[in-house]
Amino acid sequence: MNERRESEPTPTKNRTTVERKSDRELVVTRTFDAPARIVFEAWTKPELFKRWWAPKSTGVPLLSCEMDVRVGGRYRLEFGHDASNSTAFFGQYIEVTPHSRLVWTNEEGDDAPVTTVTFEEQDGKTLLVLHELYPSKEALDDTIAGMEGGMPEQFEQLDELLVTLGASMGRS
Repeated sequence: MNERRESEPTPTKNRTTVERKSDRELVVTRTFDAPARIVFEAWTKPELFKRWWAPKSTGVPLLSCEMDVRVGGRYRLEFGHDASNSTAFFGQYIEVTPHSRLVWTNEEGDDAPVTTVTFEEQDGKTLLVLHELYPSKEALDDTIAGMEGGMPEQFEQLDELLVTLGASMGRS
């Protein structure tokens, strides 16, 4: 078990849940100790997104991050150690509601999902719900293990970034 020492700072004690809701649906939830506006910015500004999206434990950095966050806008994320040996994820934003909802396609393969992320603020905290709808049961079966391992780590990294962003904006 990965235990923290008492003296080690902890950004938050919130837990990430990854649940299979049906043969084709995966839902990931987590509460962040930051307003929805700041959490939304971490999802939509490339300079912030690059700081938390790639799980550090994989050792595979996010080489480039292009995001045109508007309806019809495109995104492209490239992972790898160098451009000649990288993997790209890309798609299009189909819904953008500032500070509350993002929906995008994942176009890197026939088995890619449509992703919806909602941001619901209450008392200065944000409940984030990421919902992925896959085209088939098999597509979700092929992805779920990576999501169960990667999303909690990614969201811990986002927690750390949000603490930094909050501190830089005069929050404690």
